[in-house]
Order: sequence, then C-alpha cells, then structure tokens
Amino acid sequence: MRKKGLYVVLVLVFTGCLQVKGQVGKRDSVFKRWYIGSSLLMLGNFDKVNSPEYVQLNIGYRLTPKDVVSFEFKRSIYSWPIGIPFGPSFDGPGLNYPGHARILAPTLAYQHIWWKGVYTSVFALNAFEKYLDEQNKKIGNGFTLYLNFHLGYQFQFFKNRFFFEPAIGCSYWPLRTNVPQSFKEKESRWPNYFIQPGLHFGFNF
Repeated sequence: MRKKGLYVVLVLVFTGCLQVKGQVGKRDSVFKRWYIGSSLLMLGNFDKVNSPEYVQLNIGYRLTPKDVVSFEFKRSIYSWPIGIPFGPSFDGPGLNYPGHARILAPTLAYQHIWWKGVYTSVFALNAFEKYLDEQNKKIGNGFTLYLNFHLGYQFQFFKNRFFFEPAIGCSYWPLRTNVPQSFKEKESRWPNYFIQPGLHFGFNF
C-alpha cells in the first residue's frame, strides 16, 4: 500500500537526518553550477501491493549560489484519487479507480535559498496521462497541470559534492482535462490539492 511505502521512506529520512546532523557544520563555499539527482520517493517502488513504478530524473543549473532552475522528468502510475489526504481513507478499500492512470511528466522548477540551507521551490509539472480500465485497456488520454510548492532545507556533504533536500510540499492542480467519467466519480469527494514530503537528492558538478 502507498501508506506503508511512505512510512518506510519517512523513517529512513528522519534516521538519516539524525545521523548526519553532527557532520554538517558550516556550509561549504565551493560553488558548482550543475547537478543531477532524483527523489527518495522512488523507494515506494518496493511496495509489492501497489507499486507506483515511480521514476524521476532531475537536471539543474545554478544561476547564482542562491537561485536554481531545473528540469525534472517523472513517470509513474496511480490507482487512487490523488487528492486523498493522509489518514484513514488513504489507500482505503473501495476508494480506488476502476483501473489506473499512467503519467509522463516533464517539469520545470525554480528554487531560491533564503538563509543557510533554507529554501523554497515552485514546480510546474505537466502530466500527460493515459487512462486504463480494470482489464488494462486504454480508455482515454488526459492532461493535468500540477503546481508544487516546497519549503525545506538543503544538507551538503563531501565538500558540496552531494546534497539532500527534505521538504514539506503542497501539490495543487488548477487544470485537469479529459478524465474518464468513472474516474471523476471517485475524485469528486476529494480536494484538488495534496500535502506531501519532498525528498530530493543530487550530485553537484
């Protein structure tokens, strides 16, 4: 289930942050323009019941030491309405779609570091979706524009060669088109936003 996979990710994150707290002192002044990275949310793929088959690749460029633009590519599937909040209903029986959706999502992002490692980011995620029924037959194509907002902290390691960015994020989708009626009925009781963790990591060069 998605809930079990998320718990595993959060435990790993909090454990890792506690272990490195003593290792991260003054922030390294070495400035590197480019980075490649991904997200620890991919650990959710180990969920054998409802794996999201999640793939993410990030490529970023630092305009200044505090301003970053990036391109992200994401691919995943989902079988539950994306607005279901964490709690008793998350992954609840009978709430899933009559099928699932596959997403390809090129994403543009901007990040600003305000103080030490404290940052905010905004993401424009363009999700091209393919909807499939319970027999795995295609029933339509759609598009969703997600706007994601993150507030987090960047930890640097090994003379700023690597970084990790735990964050709290809010995902909001103002535009959603061509959703099959059977999927709309499942979504109708839930909001068009979702609070979630951000767990980016990367390699600077």
